Amino acid sequence: MKQNLYLGVEAIGQAAIDGGISGVYAYPGTPSTEITEFIQDSKLTVEKGIRSKWSANEKTAYEAALGMSYAGKRSMVCMKHVGLNVAADVFMNSAITGVNGGLVLAVADDPSMHSSQNEQDSRYYGKFAMIPVLEPSNQQEAYNMVYHGFALSEKLSVPVMVRITTRLAHSRSGVYRLEEQAQNQLVLPNDPSQFILLPSSARKRYQSLLSKQDDFEKEAEDSEYNSLEIGSDRSLGIIACGIAYNYLNENFQDEECPFSVLKLSQYPIPENTVLEMQKHCDEVLVLEEGYPVVEELVKGIFSKKVKVSGRLSGAVPRSGELNADLVALALGREDKQGLEVPGLVVNRPPALCQGCGHQDMFNALNEAVNKYSKGRVFSDIGCYTLGALPPYKSIYSCVDMGASITMAKGAADAGLIPSLAVIGDSTFTHSGITGLLDAVNDQSNVVIVISDNESVSMTGGQDSSALGKIEAICKGVGVDPDHIRTLVPMKKYHEIMVKTFEQEMAYEGVSVIVFRRECIQAAARRRRKERKIKENPKKLAE
Repeated sequence: MKQNLYLGVEAIGQAAIDGGISGVYAYPGTPSTEITEFIQDSKLTVEKGIRSKWSANEKTAYEAALGMSYAGKRSMVCMKHVGLNVAADVFMNSAITGVNGGLVLAVADDPSMHSSQNEQDSRYYGKFAMIPVLEPSNQQEAYNMVYHGFALSEKLSVPVMVRITTRLAHSRSGVYRLEEQAQNQLVLPNDPSQFILLPSSARKRYQSLLSKQDDFEKEAEDSEYNSLEIGSDRSLGIIACGIAYNYLNENFQDEECPFSVLKLSQYPIPENTVLEMQKHCDEVLVLEEGYPVVEELVKGIFSKKVKVSGRLSGAVPRSGELNADLVALALGREDKQGLEVPGLVVNRPPALCQGCGHQDMFNALNEAVNKYSKGRVFSDIGCYTLGALPPYKSIYSCVDMGASITMAKGAADAGLIPSLAVIGDSTFTHSGITGLLDAVNDQSNVVIVISDNESVSMTGGQDSSALGKIEAICKGVGVDPDHIRTLVPMKKYHEIMVKTFEQEMAYEGVSVIVFRRECIQAAARRRRKERKIKENPKKLAE
């Protein structure tokens, strides 16, 4: 069989195509973005008619994927860990409704917060919803888990979560593909009340979910992804979860590990296997990427005679990513971390691209608010969040998607006038519209700045759900059309921008100022594409 060199995210995308999906639903978010992009760019997606456009946010994505499952088709929904917070309502309830066609949730966690606001561990969500969770240790397992995950979902009649982390998402390995499966036929649920969560039916569905927990654990006990290897040295046993299993193996490349090792990659925890491990060790070290999920759980399974260590005990750091060196230290082996980076190597902070329209917007904003005390500008998540750094130092918050508008509203309600919010076009349609509606309903004294670069630029320039719709949305929500202003953020319009800011800050009500200019990176990509079309139109047609 031929091996394909795939990133972890690419392996997941290919597995979904080969596994017979009819649709993928997602909102861009690092480190999960490339799963959907891989599917979008695949020739098989076109040939098979797989639905693959971006959704407005993670909640709408999950709901649409559940709707496709309702119709009997296989679907996948992709997001990063904080995106699961947005989708939590439908996610939790989908465990109770169950599924018809197989539904796989691919969620990518980001320990060390490379591009995120927190380190939360999605395995807690899986335990909260009481559904099976798969956690691959390598790219081949990621492929296999997704490929077979749809059948597992249909067998157990619940969604299945596949949880990866940044390092697996963005590292490459050889992957063997399996036979392409045909898409499911359209078929509606046998139980007409399955998806109706009125209390009377919801209680029955919830009891059904509870009754399946033994089946889920049996699947984990029998899973090929969970294995127990008994070692000769009973002084220590090791539970290695997901990618942490690789870090453990890196420490024993040229020798056999003397300790008993439980590789754990399918949840719920296989309690019988854990108890079997207890017979062969006096102490247990838990290696897991993220929160101490397993460490906490096995403490309730092991007898008090068995000491359990891990992130909670300090055997490995409480936060951040694991690696082979940290595992070596936890095992008392030689420290191979190498020399520290010399002090003369200075970190280079991220910065807005030269020519970015956000720069000109911030320059005008700073001049306009300079006469007031600092701390009046609330921001959101996107490239423009870099306005918190020098040379701008314009913004004073970045909490979650859409929070700029509602925090500005709350501050204005408290008497902080003027109060401004900076939000991007995609973030506005993701989570900002409802906050704007609250502001309109209260007639809050706020100025909403929508910095529209016509794409989801921070995650690579994906299509924005807001394209061509922002002013119409604001008008439809109830903003006075006289206070919906549209400007082009360029240096030559600096005075006009400053004056507009001053006018709208003086208005006692809801103002929206839209700064619209194409992302400089998206513009460069567009020009390259146009040049290729011009140079070789025949090849493009083919």
